[in-house]
Amino acid sequence: MISRFRIATPALLLLASAAFAAADIKPEAILDKYVEVTGGRAAYEKVQTEISTGTLEITSMGLSGTLTTYRAAPDKSYTVIDFTGMGKAEQGSNGEVAWSNNPGEGPRIKQGDERATTLRTDAMHTEIHWRDFYKKAELAGSEDVGGKPCYKVVLTPNEGSTETRYYDKSSNLLVKVVLPVNTPDGATTAEVALSDYRDEGGILAPHTIAQKLPNIEILVKIDSVKHNVEIPAGRFDLPAEIKALMTDKKPDEKKTEKK
Repeated sequence: MISRFRIATPALLLLASAAFAAADIKPEAILDKYVEVTGGRAAYEKVQTEISTGTLEITSMGLSGTLTTYRAAPDKSYTVIDFTGMGKAEQGSNGEVAWSNNPGEGPRIKQGDERATTLRTDAMHTEIHWRDFYKKAELAGSEDVGGKPCYKVVLTPNEGSTETRYYDKSSNLLVKVVLPVNTPDGATTAEVALSDYRDEGGILAPHTIAQKLPNIEILVKIDSVKHNVEIPAGRFDLPAEIKALMTDKKPDEKKTEKK
């Protein structure tokens, strides 16, 4: 019995070691590794402004347009989409107010989970400061994405609903995200596929983003990303239509004065 056990020990230890290594992987290490493989903390910290351009296509509706996104550290963002023959759609955040304005819905101030998600995703350097935005990270096993095994990481933000991320086990690149979104028809979840990673100023970034919602499919292709460029003055100011909504929602400030 003892001799047979000893003969089998090397093989058993090898298997046990592999199993332990897989089980011992921490979700925090996966998130930090993503920063490392995409350029490193120092490269991210150097970026203070960013302008990206590309195209957006709502494939399920046959609509397409050009897309431009402006971002500035720490938490300002503005995106405009010029749809062919339909005008433009805008959205942005100034670190406090998250808003959108498009032909279908008109001007709107985001609230609740939608606001929290927008402020979190629009902020710069979320990748290196993820601990400031999420209070819990959990490894929920493995799952194939596009035929490749991925780590499945569930993140609980400080505010809002959980999101699930999938990191390719071989490259540690983020390849899919499932997160809550608000639509005109109510709350739902979006599945976002990230691919075509390219080096932009020392940082690997996805250039193809495919988003699936119930009855809607959106394809974004990024053509250009420029770092540390000058942002036009007033780019992150709240539009007049949004300011008007904020004024309308202010409580009546007229109160009976105390004697």
